[in-house]
Amino acid sequence: MKNLTLSIIAVTMAFITASCNQVSNKNEQSSNDTSDVSQEQPVSQSKDDDTTSAPAVSETLNGHDSMTAGKAEAKNFSITPIVTDYLSLKNALVSDDDKAAASAGKKLLTTLNKVEMKAIPADKHKQYMEIADDAKEHAEHIGENVGNIHHQREHLASLGEDLKDLIDLFGTSQTLYQDHCPMFNDGKGAVWFSENKEIKNPYYGSKMLTCGKVEKTINSK
Repeated sequence: MKNLTLSIIAVTMAFITASCNQVSNKNEQSSNDTSDVSQEQPVSQSKDDDTTSAPAVSETLNGHDSMTAGKAEAKNFSITPIVTDYLSLKNALVSDDDKAAASAGKKLLTTLNKVEMKAIPADKHKQYMEIADDAKEHAEHIGENVGNIHHQREHLASLGEDLKDLIDLFGTSQTLYQDHCPMFNDGKGAVWFSENKEIKNPYYGSKMLTCGKVEKTINSK
């Protein structure tokens, strides 16, 4: 009987110990689960932060800046390179130098061909093209006529009219003098432009260097 009682007590103690171990394991697992959740939370929050980053506004702004720059470029279009080459050509004919005139004519043609149409205000495209096409033809003739200075001067007279139209359309970045020779072209006369107020006639050169007068002064804009 005593042995039976001891056996019952042993079994009971074993059962209690097993139950305690199970409870302990459950508590330990619950604690681990809670710990895992607390560790994962910042990761989830970090992902949320990534998905709520600022939208790519820079692309829109860059596009706007590009359009603005294009408009500014068109607004600030200048005929200065064309004027510079014209003056070189005019001065060559003042000096009776047909070779230098031909070289200047070729350079002017190159300059006209390099003009970017997108740099010209849209409302002036058509007018510019009409003037430029005519100017290119005259510059080409001057470039091809070494030894025929009279022919070069005839085309300079036409270039003078083209430059006048370009100045009326776009203005000038430097002060220019619009001069007039009353005798050239069988008395019909011809204009030319100069960077100096002093008369130096490109249509007659050394033969009648001071023939002509200043019609008007064109101030820079």
